[in-house]
Formats: sequence, structure tokens, C-alpha cells
Amino acid sequence: MSDLQSQGHDPNSSRYRIQSYILGAMLVLLLIAVLRLFAPFFTFLLWSILLYVIVNPLYRRVIRNIDEKTFRGMVLHKFWALAFTIVTMALIYVPVFLVMMAFIRQAMGMVQGLMEVVTQRPEFLSDIYGWLADAIRSISFDQIVVTADEIDRYVRDFLLRQRNNILGLGTNIVINIGTFSLAMIIYTLIMVFSLFFLFSDGPYLSRLFLHAIPIRNEYMPTLTAKFQDITRNLFLGYIMVALTQSILAFVLFTIFKINGTLVFAVITFILVFIPMIGPLTIWLPLGIIMIAGGDIGRGILFMSLCAIFISGTENILRPIFLKDRIKLHPLIILFSILGGLVVFGFNGLILGPMLVIFFLTVLDLFLTEHRINQQDGPSAEG
Repeated sequence: MSDLQSQGHDPNSSRYRIQSYILGAMLVLLLIAVLRLFAPFFTFLLWSILLYVIVNPLYRRVIRNIDEKTFRGMVLHKFWALAFTIVTMALIYVPVFLVMMAFIRQAMGMVQGLMEVVTQRPEFLSDIYGWLADAIRSISFDQIVVTADEIDRYVRDFLLRQRNNILGLGTNIVINIGTFSLAMIIYTLIMVFSLFFLFSDGPYLSRLFLHAIPIRNEYMPTLTAKFQDITRNLFLGYIMVALTQSILAFVLFTIFKINGTLVFAVITFILVFIPMIGPLTIWLPLGIIMIAGGDIGRGILFMSLCAIFISGTENILRPIFLKDRIKLHPLIILFSILGGLVVFGFNGLILGPMLVIFFLTVLDLFLTEHRINQQDGPSAEG
């Protein structure tokens, strides 16, 4: 029996290798099963972790003098975890809810105003079609000749073809409002519970996760610090820059008395996240419409201010947060964002650059571990 036991623990024995392969296969299968279990809640868990990483320094500063070994300290620790969870969620949900309510109200007002204009001025659409036909002819240097009647006929045919789809979509929206509301309540509760336990047991959960990663312990501080740095800088480089641009857009649109200022500002916030599109696709058409309407000076001034304060803000702030902080070339950032959007959807805005940066970090650790000279190759930094 002792011979069998010693043979079973011998790394060179075939029995030991078979057991290792079976254990490794079980581990992979169980990992896939666990990931499958967490997949429906991945987005909300991801953003809960991101919020935790961003707010955690302030939270740790608040509880640094609390002795968690005492009953009073344990109660205070849970209290502050709950307080930070509620405040963090309120700072996100309350503004978003208020903005969305105002957005819906303003969007409905824009649609109603457009319908009134079309009803009271039947020639309104004819004027637009005529202007559009002239613009197409001018842009194509008279190679594409189209009349206002042809555009009107095309639009009517398109609306007739899409009428059933639009009606079906509206019906589905009405039917799914209750389901959507229930889902949002459930996912909000998931984020609340996730944030609370991250604040309450963050260090324990971090150690548990890091313990499961089969790499040397001395590399853990590097990876942990890199994850925190990436999270904060990507948040500042995307969310805060987009928020700043949308606020500036709202201010400029309000100053120039553009109808639907909040609607266009919210659309600007969304477009900021799309590479090579950005807020230009909002303020440029608005400026062109001003010029086409005969207000040339106002339109030129509007586009100039938007180029400086909206698009210019992105060109100044984003390189500071993304390139100078995370040391990644802008071309790599661009493709990591595009690839992340394709693979992960909206989450790819964060996951794309994060995966690339982690890859380069682990690659650097690997090269250092094996003492491979990195000075012979090109640097990944911008």
C-alpha cells in the first residue's frame, strides 16, 4: 500500500500525471460552469466593481480608524458600507432618472412641435425636400440629379413599408414596459447588494480572487495596482470626459436657443463613446442648418465654439487620462475600443483597453521572469 501511495505522489509517475489531467479538466469545466452562472449578471457585477474601485479610496479613509474586531467597530463598518452604497447609487440613479424624464418630455415636445408645423405648414416638408435636392446636386457636382417630388415619393414609400414594423415596435414597447421596469428593479438590487458586500468585505473577496490565480505572490501587488489605476483612468477618460462634453453641449445649445437642447446633449454623451464619430455628428448638422436657413454668421460662430469647447475638450482631456496615465499608444487604444465594442458591446469600452493593458503588463512580468531583454524591441508606450 505504501508503494502505491508513494507512486501516486510521484510527479514522474503515469498515475500522478493522469490524476493531474483529470483534476485540470474538472477545474476548467467547473470554471466554465461558474462563468455561465454569472454571465446574466456580468454587466451589473462589472460596473459594481468599477464603482467600488473608484469610491473605495474615500471609503477606506472614512473607516481607517474603526476597529472591526469590536462589536461597535463591526456595526460602524457595516453602517458606512451601507451608507456609501446608498449614496453611490443615488449619485448615479437620481441624475440619470431626472435627465431621462426631462429627455422623454422634451423629445415628445419636439415630435409634437414638428407635427404641428407639418400640419399648419404643408409646404414645410416641400421646402426641406427642395433644399435637400439642391444640396445633393451641389455635393455631387450635378452628377446626381433628384427632385423634391422624387424625395417626397421615396419618403412616403419608405414610411408605408415601415408602418407595420413601427406599429409592432410601439406595441412591443408598451407590452415590455412592465417587464423592463421589473428587470431594472432586480438589477438595481443586484448592484446594491454587490456594492454593499464589496465595501463590507472587499479585501477578503480580493484575497479570495487573487488566491485562485496561479501566479507568484510577488506579482499580485503589481496586477492589483494596475487594475485600480486602469479602472480610475478609464473612468475619467471616458465617463467624465463624455459628461463634460455633454454639459458644454447643453450650455452652447441653450445659448444659441436650439430646440431640444437636452435631447441633443444626451445624444452627444452617447456619441462620445463611439470612435471616429463623436459629437461632431451633432453640432455640425445643426450649424449647417443655421447657415442653410440664412443665419450664416450665427451658424459659423456656433460651429466654431462647438469645435473649440466640445470636440476640443475631448482632444485635450482624453489623451491626458488615457495616454499619459496608462502609457498606451493612441492607435492601440483605438483598436482596443473598437474590438471591445464588437466583442463585449458597451462593456467593451472598459474591457477592451483593460484587457490590452493587462496583456502588456503580464507580458512584461513574463519577460522579466525569464530575463528576456526588452530593449531590443519597440516599446508599447506612446
